[in-house]
Amino acid sequence: MTTVLWLQGGACSGNTMSFLNANKPTVVDLITDFGLDVLWHPSLSVEMGKDTQQILADCASGARPLDVFVFEGSVIQGPDGSGRFDMFAERPMKDWVTDLTSVASIVVAIGSCATWGGLVAAEPNPTDSTGLQYHRGTPGGYLGSDWRSASGLPVINIPGCPAHPDWITQILVALGTGRVKDITLDELGRPRTFFTSFTHSGCSRNSFYEYKQDTEFFGEGTRTGCMFYELGCKGPLAHSSCNRILWNRQSSKTRAGMPCLGCTEPAFPFDDLAPGTVFTTQMIAGAVPRDMPPDQDHLTYLAMAGAAKVAAPQWAKDDMFVV
Repeated sequence: MTTVLWLQGGACSGNTMSFLNANKPTVVDLITDFGLDVLWHPSLSVEMGKDTQQILADCASGARPLDVFVFEGSVIQGPDGSGRFDMFAERPMKDWVTDLTSVASIVVAIGSCATWGGLVAAEPNPTDSTGLQYHRGTPGGYLGSDWRSASGLPVINIPGCPAHPDWITQILVALGTGRVKDITLDELGRPRTFFTSFTHSGCSRNSFYEYKQDTEFFGEGTRTGCMFYELGCKGPLAHSSCNRILWNRQSSKTRAGMPCLGCTEPAFPFDDLAPGTVFTTQMIAGAVPRDMPPDQDHLTYLAMAGAAKVAAPQWAKDDMFVV
């Protein structure tokens, strides 16, 4: 069996909540059908106190083999590098991270806080939080850019706020069944199968985007208009499969009329949540979005947008509410 240990650092438990909602396979399926031996998980395990500490100590010492170390949340280094803002099992959590990553065959970072530092690493970052191997997209993080696990791999990064349950379970299935070589990582350590395309791929409002028909109100996105130009939607910019592998097998943020926040990207939260930057597209001269989709420049976009608006058919401008 493949042993798995899951810890939470500076986290809201959102990724655990997402993981527990997985249904193909379920968490129970992972254990009974795919051979995962969950040594300890903060929401699933019954061990507490000294018993938990003993499990961690046995893994850190090598007395108990650790195949996969999963970490959720940021690594909190404050105050003054002591890590004592986040104490767990009588030690700073960062010290457990140091010990466990040094013996684990594979290390998986779940969620944007563990991968890039996430919300808690945004300025002013009073806790001195960072990701395992990146800090806001800059290589390094807590472990350093050159760090490799016992199997020779960098941290496998599964970002998201939270990460999609299928992204988590499918990677754990691959690891549990000995198919780690099937996981191809991009330049940021993300599995390409989930993070090559953009949230925009499969969005139900792509036709509105093409004709540059926009909406200025939440909820209207469920029936008409694109949210990229007015409401700060990061769908054309963010790498994710949210509109190809639907949440709860039926929906996504953009399908529910909510702009994509780009939570899988290293720069999340964008503009460090400065006033006036959330749910608002940042513009250049009030005419063209500051952040462009890949392979597009501002001048070309401006020309294309003008032509698209002129060519837009009437149906693209009508309310197309569907029950």
